[in-house]
Amino acid sequence: MRTALLILFSALTLVGCDENYVAKPRGYFRIALPDRNYVAYEAPCNTTFDIPSFTKIEVINQSADSCWYNLYFPRYKARIHCTYLHTSGSLTPLIEDAYNFAFKHESKANAIRRIEFKSDSSSNFGMLYELTGDVASPLQFFVSDSVSHFLRGSLYFNHRSNADSVQPVVDYFKTDIEHLMQTIQWAN
Repeated sequence: MRTALLILFSALTLVGCDENYVAKPRGYFRIALPDRNYVAYEAPCNTTFDIPSFTKIEVINQSADSCWYNLYFPRYKARIHCTYLHTSGSLTPLIEDAYNFAFKHESKANAIRRIEFKSDSSSNFGMLYELTGDVASPLQFFVSDSVSHFLRGSLYFNHRSNADSVQPVVDYFKTDIEHLMQTIQWAN
């Protein structure tokens, strides 16, 4: 009986082996991105800009000259952390801080691309930092009116960063952030 089982097992093993075995590449879940649909949002501290219609707002703190809030995207487990500051002095320290926050990720980033922003219809200017690789915050930006308003934002995901799997979502949010920067208006 043992000999018969051994012969049967050996025969199945030989039949089951195929010389043309090809390993399958690791796959990722398909990410369905919604159509673009923006709504106007009046942020704390009298700032108005367009956001995607599926965004949820989380107000963290609000005072006369500063506000902290998140643009939350539950479907993607992502947040854009926003900081608004009303300043009457030089914007140089704020711009340097935005630069330093982006370049803190330099050790993990494969590259950091700076995209300058200048509005044709207003005096707004800013910078979008696009960080590639497995970084905690793949997109960071700031926008200002060059006088007294300054908004800084950073995109974070609520999971371990894997640049390959989240790249379609990062590209999607990059377009949304550029739209936000184009549509921002400040109240005096």
